[in-house]
Amino acid sequence: MKATRARANGIDLNVLTWAGTKGPPVVMLHGFMDAARSFELCVPWLTAAGYEVIAPDLRGFGDSGRVPQGGYYHFADYVADLAHLLEQVVKEPVLLVGHSMGGTVATLFAGACPERVVKLAILEGLGPPGFPPEVAVTRMRRWLDDLAAHRTRLPDRPMTEEEALKRLGQNHARVDRAILIERMRTLVRETEGGLMWAFDPLHRTTSPMPYTTPMYRSFASKVTCPVLYVTGGTLGYRPPDEEDRLSAFQTLERFDLPDAGHMMHWTRPEALATRLLAFFETPG
Repeated sequence: MKATRARANGIDLNVLTWAGTKGPPVVMLHGFMDAARSFELCVPWLTAAGYEVIAPDLRGFGDSGRVPQGGYYHFADYVADLAHLLEQVVKEPVLLVGHSMGGTVATLFAGACPERVVKLAILEGLGPPGFPPEVAVTRMRRWLDDLAAHRTRLPDRPMTEEEALKRLGQNHARVDRAILIERMRTLVRETEGGLMWAFDPLHRTTSPMPYTTPMYRSFASKVTCPVLYVTGGTLGYRPPDEEDRLSAFQTLERFDLPDAGHMMHWTRPEALATRLLAFFETPG
């Protein structure tokens, strides 16, 4: 694995690359409060098959730069960063994989720039619950209140390893403790007083713009490449209007990893990588 820096839209992105000689390259986008190293358990099977794998820390996560004061994090920002990054590091169309939030970013990019994506794999990444338009006013007010609180909030207190593990476990209660210990170490950074999460605390604030299913469907309908949708069984995250969102894709394959849960790339990395390889190597 090699870590390099790439500047995209004024933000320094940390980009992890695993060497391979087979094209097209595989670009993997992580989810919310996650980081590029989240995929490293899957990568050995992909590189063994010859693929180059590229995984950036999205802005404000992992070792990538944070937005300057007055900036914020919107889906459009992640899409723009991906477009700028690919302009610099990959000239050919890519195999695009996105988990959770990264899956949504991948879909928006593939819909806006279909010529840049050979195949799209979405790992439980159809977006958050949809909201009706009238919720926009409430969310905008909550966002303003959150920003005001963020400006006066004291810095987080460094954590012990056990405290960090406990907090991670609260979000991923069904993931085995041994896996949590291993993954936790990729999501924190050591400071003089202990461990700190490797993300911008601004991510904790409420996004001002409500997410809508019609918006997602409009992008999905413009994706021209084959699409694979992977779920993690009954323990995964499935939006209530999942079928409505999926029906917008022109072509779609589905695959379920029973009992893998939402963090399928942690819990079932070999099975996930094997299915991705089958998808990549099927003509179409």
